[in-house]
Order: sequence, then C-alpha cells, then structure tokens
Amino acid sequence: MIQFEKFKLKNNLTVIVHQDKSTPMACINIIYDVGARDEDENKTGFAHLFEHLMFGGSVNIPNYDEPLQLVGGENNAFTTNDITNYYCTVPAENLETAFWLESDRMLSLAFDAKSLEVQRKVVCEEFKEHYINKPYGDVWHKMRELAYSKHPYRWMTIGKELKHVEDATLQDVKDFFYKHYTPVNAVLVVAGNVTADAVKVLAEKWFGPIPSGTKYNRNLPIEPPQKVPRTTEIKANVPIDALYKCWHICSRLDDRYYVTDLITEILSGGGSSRLFQALVKEKQLFSNIECSHSGSTDAGLLSIEGKLVKGVQMKDAEAALMEEIYILQQKGITEKELQKVKNKTESMLAFEDMSVMSRATNLAMYELLGDAELINTELEKYQAVTTEELLNESKIIFNENNCNTLYYYSNN
Repeated sequence: MIQFEKFKLKNNLTVIVHQDKSTPMACINIIYDVGARDEDENKTGFAHLFEHLMFGGSVNIPNYDEPLQLVGGENNAFTTNDITNYYCTVPAENLETAFWLESDRMLSLAFDAKSLEVQRKVVCEEFKEHYINKPYGDVWHKMRELAYSKHPYRWMTIGKELKHVEDATLQDVKDFFYKHYTPVNAVLVVAGNVTADAVKVLAEKWFGPIPSGTKYNRNLPIEPPQKVPRTTEIKANVPIDALYKCWHICSRLDDRYYVTDLITEILSGGGSSRLFQALVKEKQLFSNIECSHSGSTDAGLLSIEGKLVKGVQMKDAEAALMEEIYILQQKGITEKELQKVKNKTESMLAFEDMSVMSRATNLAMYELLGDAELINTELEKYQAVTTEELLNESKIIFNENNCNTLYYYSNN
C-alpha cells in the first residue's frame, strides 16, 4: 500500500504528500487539468505548445533550468489529450528550490514575443519531423478524423494543423494560460524523503498567495455511437503496406476499462500473445503487430496496427486478423490464459511503483481522475475480471459497425 496525505490550500490547490525515507531525493509533480481536448478546434496544439512555453522563464526567473541544475535537479513534462504534467527531481535538502521555480511560473509566466517565437519554431519542427516527414507519421491524424465525428479527441495533442500553432498570437497564449494554469485546476504531489509538515509549510509559502483562478468546467460533445464501419486508404512513399484498425471503447473511469486493458494484453502482450503467435510467427503475414488502447479519460479507442510482410495482400492479412478476433469472440479465453495476463499486469504495476517519480505521477493522475486512492485499489479491479466479462466485452468492442480501418499502401 502506498501511503500518502492530502490537503487543500485556501486557493483550492490540491496537495498530496508521499513520504519515502529510502531515497535521498524528492520529486515535485504538478498536473494541470488541461489537454488537447480542451482546445478550440480552430486553435489546436496549445496545450502542447505550453509544455514548451512553461520552460521559457517566468517574470522573476528568466531561465528555469539553470537554478534547478545548480542544485542537482532535473525536470521534464508531457502533454496528452487529457492532461499536462510537469515534474522535477531534486536532492531532498534542495526541495524549496523546486517550490520556488514551480510556483513562480504558475503565478507569473513570462509572456513575450521572443519566447513565443522560439517555442513556436520548436513545436513546428516537431510537427514536421514526426507527423509530416516521417513514414506513417500521418496515420493517427487520419485515424482520429475517421473514428471521431464530434469529440475533440479527433485531433492529436500536437494539433490538428501546423497552421494553428504558426498563427498563435501572444494574446491567444495568454488567454489559454489564465484559463487553465491556476491552483484550482491543478494537483501538486510531493514525494520522496519529505515530511507532510515540511511540505505544508513550503506549499503555503510558495503557492498559498497565488490567486485561485476560476475552475474550468468542461462541457465537451459526446461522441455518438458508431453505427456503420468506416474505411479510408492512404498511398505514400513508405517501405511496406500497413493495416490499422480501431474500435471505440469505454472511458477510463468505467470498470470495463480493466477488462479492455486485459484484452489488449491477450492479443498482443509480448511474444506469446495471440496475434504475434498466429500472424507473425505461424502464418508470417505481418512483420510485427500490436494491440493497444488510448487509456483516455473520455471514451477512447482500442487499436490494432501491423506492418505486412512484403508481397502479402492486404485482404489476406485483414482476413487472418479478423479470424483471430472471431476466435476470441466465440471461444473466449481459459482461466489459465487470463491468470497469465493478470500476473503480468501485477508485475508491471509493481515495477512502476518502484520509482518515486512514477508514484508521484500516478498519485497526481489518479487524483485528477477522482481519487488518489486508486493507486492502491486498481490491482483488485484487474484481479476481479472474469473470463465471462472478457468474452462479453470482446463482443461489444469488436462489433463490425464499431470498426474503423485505415489501409496504408506503399508506392514502392
């Protein structure tokens, strides 16, 4: 069990403290309840742009990285469609430096044309490198547009179009910041060789004076149930043909999520998984094949993607894949196979929790989902999944009318 204490400041900042005396380090993790789904569809990519802008300096601290490095610290951040997460690690005795840095950029991020221009160029180059010039880089842009008709998951975290970031004004950026990057919209987790009392003092000192801000209450359009299969084709200068299929699944907060997660493990969780054994090893139709899910807060996607062996016809590869899905839907799985993936999941959760930073990140994410205590109860939810539930869920997910398919053909 991972022990932690939780309290709120008067400005509504949620603070969680997890003590671990076995490490000389301390981690600060700040998660903001804002992601790409919260953007205007005509101004996308802003949450990711802020991941970069937040390191551009604040009013009182021109260079964020320098003071942190001087006290032996390191930092990073990531953005998803649901959240934006910033984290840093320092020797525990230098924890106040991290509080000073994090609180100052929450209170008074430096907004100037030069900083925006620098970070805009970085983001635009990232967009070009990974999504325009990279082979298969446009797959998930196309697939999201195919799978979603209403929900803002229809664009990626990097943004819907490069032009949106290119055209972002300083006022656009300021408006986005003051709407989302406030104490009432954040969770602060401090983990490592710290005490709750010391963290309370530091939190009050550095974050207490920051105005609460107005709680952002999202009212996102709900994606309607998909009633017909959708397909699209792409032809491009890529090495080999590839097949991508995805199906709508339940939200992260639904108990069926744990069933869905285990389905992905059964289908492609390593070399002994069903898809690898049947389609890569035995029939040799795919050079590699993977099954995963988005894990998004709102209803997401389960996807299967595979690169075909040279010379294999797309229709043959797809038919063989769907045959494996059909077998799962008709015969289900044995208790032994289910227990195997449960054991693997338990090991993954245990290894993840060995890192103090991972514990800090997970506590922040679970709190944003509704309850940090989920960090201690999720394994029970996985262990409670039955073969019958898995069979029923596979029939719900892999419905023909719930399927989106992208055929990616090589020009070679």
